[in-house]
Amino acid sequence: MRTIGLIGGMSFESSAVYYRLINEMVRERLGGLASAEVILHSVNFADIVALQKAGDWDAAADRLARAGEGLCAAGANCVLICTNTMHLVADQVAARLPAPLINIIDETSATLMAAGRKRPLLLATRYTMDHGFYTDRMRRAGLDPMVPDEADRTTVHSIIFDELCAGKVVDSSRDKLLAIIEKAKAAGADSVILGCTEICLILDPDTLPLPGFDSTTIHARAAIDFAFGEKSA
Repeated sequence: MRTIGLIGGMSFESSAVYYRLINEMVRERLGGLASAEVILHSVNFADIVALQKAGDWDAAADRLARAGEGLCAAGANCVLICTNTMHLVADQVAARLPAPLINIIDETSATLMAAGRKRPLLLATRYTMDHGFYTDRMRRAGLDPMVPDEADRTTVHSIIFDELCAGKVVDSSRDKLLAIIEKAKAAGADSVILGCTEICLILDPDTLPLPGFDSTTIHARAAIDFAFGEKSA
């Protein structure tokens, strides 16, 4: 089994989900007391958020690249950035690593395409929804993603940062997210991407008004496929 390197802490709430999912997937494959070979570098999320707010993406890329380099030096055979938003700098990070970086956008796009979905609604942080890095990459993969309107993007971003990243799951916020999905369904969306690694804490992708695709689970599964030699990143 190859060793998986995780750049986590963005937030630690979702990093805990990654760790659980990856180990559960290994146990399902091997049984018994088997677990994954994992190396985790958990950053201080407050530092990363400060760089996001300042728009200093080059410094953010350098911070994550240094974390990734450390993981590779410690023996990681692949690296995951355990957050969708920071894939804005994924190519910069990947260019500095001696091991492959498994890109969450590419893995989510491939999963949607395999499921025959073309017009997904992207629910994510404002950075992910507003910047073109995510939707443009998906379009190159053959998808036609859509994002909520301005007011709804503000709502989704607030739920993520003010609640989910702080470990708070609020029922009324779930209702708001479901209403946003219903609106997108009426506008022609054929699926929904849980495009923030914390959204799985509040929404079950199997119980939504549209077929749901949880990027956290998809990313974790891709890491396991790599670890078992079933794919090259």
